Amino acid sequence: MAEETKLEASELNGAEKLLDLSLTEAERAQAIGNIEKQIDRLRLRRATALENFESPAVTFDPRLKTRNYRAQENRVELFPKEISPCPSAEEDIAFASLEAQQVWMTRGELTSERLTEIYLRRIDEFGPRLECFVTVTGDLARAQARRADEERAKGKVRGPLHGIPYVLKDLLDTKDIPTTWGATPYKTRVATEDAAVTEALREAGAVLLGKTTLGAIAYGDIWFGGMTRNPWNCQEGSSGSSAGSASATAAGLCGFSIGSETLGSIVSPSDRCGTTGLRPTFGRVSRHGAMALCWSFDKLGPICRRAEDTALVLAAINGFDGRDAGSLDWCFEYDGKASLAGLKVGINPKWFEAGENGRDASHLLTALHDLGLETVEIELPDMPYEVFGTLIEVESAAAFEELTLSDRDDELVWQTEQAWPNTWRAAQFESAVNYVQVERLRRRLMEEMAKLFDG
Repeated sequence: MAEETKLEASELNGAEKLLDLSLTEAERAQAIGNIEKQIDRLRLRRATALENFESPAVTFDPRLKTRNYRAQENRVELFPKEISPCPSAEEDIAFASLEAQQVWMTRGELTSERLTEIYLRRIDEFGPRLECFVTVTGDLARAQARRADEERAKGKVRGPLHGIPYVLKDLLDTKDIPTTWGATPYKTRVATEDAAVTEALREAGAVLLGKTTLGAIAYGDIWFGGMTRNPWNCQEGSSGSSAGSASATAAGLCGFSIGSETLGSIVSPSDRCGTTGLRPTFGRVSRHGAMALCWSFDKLGPICRRAEDTALVLAAINGFDGRDAGSLDWCFEYDGKASLAGLKVGINPKWFEAGENGRDASHLLTALHDLGLETVEIELPDMPYEVFGTLIEVESAAAFEELTLSDRDDELVWQTEQAWPNTWRAAQFESAVNYVQVERLRRRLMEEMAKLFDG
């Protein structure tokens, strides 16, 4: 039985300030009974433990019911290009495209075992300096590479990723291998089964080199072992939260990597480290076996050194999975031979002007025109965009409520005003009514953006 709660009308005065609410004396007296029931229900609910993988009954769908979407096929065709013979320099092999590496293996100029050893040596040399690996799975990688070569010799090639070494952001489960979420409270956590993406890449014949760092619980580039570095400037962090995935890919420590994004966690480290990150549409890639941060925002996607490589990886991990409540049954189609003629790009000229950081991006407009693309000036819908942070703060606070209530959030390395521990404590005071209202604004924004793209 929940502990009985007794409130005084005067105690509501302070609470009203938190909600920007004003009640009369009579209204406070009348509301007390209902608020006491709310507290009792809160305690009852907290007495029932929830696991991170348990998603809410209400799930997000990015597709508007008022819109029709073009059906796609599961088909990837790359832009035709001449692939030179496999170079002798290991560095050139390490930084090559996935397509080139696959062609070299097909022609017998390279083996998965040799490519894997090249990457393992580079991980040993550069990984500690970049602080980008939590776990290196050398023995597993060698075994998988050997199997990939044996299968190729028998004429069994699983696809364009067969024998290609890669790394996983350490929030994707790997059976019997630590998956730490980059956070001190979970540094000894070992998964009992593989995540859906781990399964898919194994079936595609890819070779797992290890688990890369992430900012603790998918925020930033500070994890329990240090700060992941930008390979091109080790004095700065790699950004995050897919910190190690972007850093390792940019430094040529793997063929490709898998990252995750809730709010910029693929895009931001790719911008910082110079990789090509593809943040897929919500629901394309199963999140089963991946740490949940925000159930209506989380997405998994590839980080590569070349744009077309991301298509090869996404094709391997895209697909419906009933184990993920937000999963969509949607094919993935890419045609690298398609003409750019007739394509329109929405731009706002202000975005390309030199800002506070002094980065003038006007040359990008010139590049778009040189490609033959038509640019159309747009204005984003007039919306209070900052309020959408409420959704991420509340969902993530719910996903990790146990850390807040148990004070285990004190174990996290990063402890500043903007870090998770403080954010989640403040989110406990967020109004449920306000959360629903922001979700309604989210739907309005989706409708307004759809109208904008009609042009």
